[in-house]
Amino acid sequence: MGHSTIYPTGATVYNPSKAWSGYTVFQAGDEGVVLIDMSGKEVHLWQGLIGFPAKILPGGYVLGSTGRRDPKFGIQDNVDLVQVDWDGNVVWRYNSYEHIEDPGYEPLWYARQHHDYQRQGNPVGYYAPGLEPSANSGTTLILAHKNLHNPEISDKQLLDDTIIEVDWEGNVIWEWAASDHFAELGFDQAARNVLFRDPNTRSFGDLGGGVGDWLHINSASYVGPNKFYDNGDERFHPDNIIWDAREANIIAITDKRSGDIVWRLGPDYSLPEVKHIDWIIGQHHAHIIPKGLPGEGNLLVFDNGGWGGYGLPNPSSPFGQKNALRDHSRVLEINPVTLDIEWQYTSAEAGFSVPTDSYKFYSPYISSAQRLPNGNTLITEGSNGRLFEVTAEHELVWEYISPYNDRRNTNMVYRSYRVPYAWVPQLAKPQEIAIEPIDVTSFRVPGAAQKGSDSVVSVATTLPFTEGAACVATAEESSVRRTS
Repeated sequence: MGHSTIYPTGATVYNPSKAWSGYTVFQAGDEGVVLIDMSGKEVHLWQGLIGFPAKILPGGYVLGSTGRRDPKFGIQDNVDLVQVDWDGNVVWRYNSYEHIEDPGYEPLWYARQHHDYQRQGNPVGYYAPGLEPSANSGTTLILAHKNLHNPEISDKQLLDDTIIEVDWEGNVIWEWAASDHFAELGFDQAARNVLFRDPNTRSFGDLGGGVGDWLHINSASYVGPNKFYDNGDERFHPDNIIWDAREANIIAITDKRSGDIVWRLGPDYSLPEVKHIDWIIGQHHAHIIPKGLPGEGNLLVFDNGGWGGYGLPNPSSPFGQKNALRDHSRVLEINPVTLDIEWQYTSAEAGFSVPTDSYKFYSPYISSAQRLPNGNTLITEGSNGRLFEVTAEHELVWEYISPYNDRRNTNMVYRSYRVPYAWVPQLAKPQEIAIEPIDVTSFRVPGAAQKGSDSVVSVATTLPFTEGAACVATAEESSVRRTS
C-alpha cells in the first residue's frame, strides 16, 4: 500500500475544548529527547539523550540514557539509565548491572536497560492523579538484558530479559529472569520445537552466531493500586509486575514475592476463553490503567499486528517462527478478570473502510497507548511517527507527525507520553490555539491544479451506480457469515 511522498509534519489537528492539553515528550530521531506543546512547538530539547523511552518527572526532569552498546556486540543495550535536569545535568545514574569488555572499546559498566523502566510512586510512568513518580528518591524498576544458556529452551545462546529493581544508590534489591519461568509461559510442543531449533536468533558482527532474542519483552510496569486487588484478587497485587513479550504474543503478570507467573494472556488465542479477543500479535506497552483514570484496573495495550509467535509452520511462516500475521493494528482495553473488551480503537473506529483500508492504522513494531484523565487516549503509531489523541467516542482531537528522521531514514517514535503543564515549572503555560483539520480533497501543494474539470459531458446511464461488492469481502459481509 502506497503513501504520499509529500505530507505535512508537526501538529495537524488540535481541538482544545476536547483534548487533554499538556506537554508531550518523545525521542526525536537522532536529535535527542524533545518536549512539545499542543501546537507542536518544540519547547525544550535534551540534545544527545536517548529516550528508550523518555519520561518526564515532576520538576522538569527527564529520564533516558547517555549511550548505547555497539550493535556488533549487543541488541538495544543502553549503557545507563539517567535522570537529567532541565539544564542537562545528570542528577541520578544507574549503570552497574554488568561489566562488559567489547573489542575496540574501553571496558564499561552497563545497565543493559532496554524498552522500559518505572520510578517509585507511579506504576506506569505517565500521569495519574495522586500517583506522582519520585524525582529525588526511591526505587526504580528496570527492564534489562542478560546473555545465558538454558537447555530447556534451546541449545543456542539466549538474550534473556530480566527485570530488576534498584534503590537510589544503585543496589539491585530484586531480580527476575524470564528464562527461569519457561514452563509457565504456555508454549505448546510445536512452539517449543521451533524455539529449540531457532530462538529468534539475531546474528551480528563479532558475537559469532548471535543470540536468541526469544521473548523480546518490551514493557514492564507495576500493576499498581486497583479494584480487583481491593476485592481480594491476589493476582493483581499492586507490587506485582505486568510485562509483555513481542516475539511470543504473551502478556503476563509476575508475582513479585514468589516470582511465579500468576496471570497470562496468550500465546494461544484460539482457546475458547480468548477467541473473542482475536489474535494479539507483536504487542507493545501492555499495562494496567492506573487508579484515578477512566478505565482504571483494565489492561491497555497497543496490539501491533505485523508478525509474532511460535508454532506450526504455515505459508507465511515456513519454519514456524513469527507464525501469526496481520497487517493492521488495534488498541485494546480489556477487563483482565472477565477478558471482555471494554474499549478499542481499530481501523473501523478510525473511519477507514475495513478490510481494504485497515492498513491505514498500522504500526508493525514499537508504539504505545496512554489513558488520559478526561477519558481520551494518547496513541503512538510508532513506525510512521504519528502521535494522536482520540476521545472515548473515537473522535480525533489532536494529531502530530514527527518531522525527525533517524539514521535509518524513518521518523519512527518508540513511545510518547503526555504530562501536565505543572510538571514543567520552567515554562509558562502556552496559549492553546485550535488547529482545524485540513480538507484533504481540496488541499494542494503550490503549483498543483485544483479539483474539478474544465470540460464536462454527460453520458446516458442504464442503471444508477450503487456502492456494492468489492474484490474482497467487507467487514460487514464477514460479520454476516460468522453469525449465520
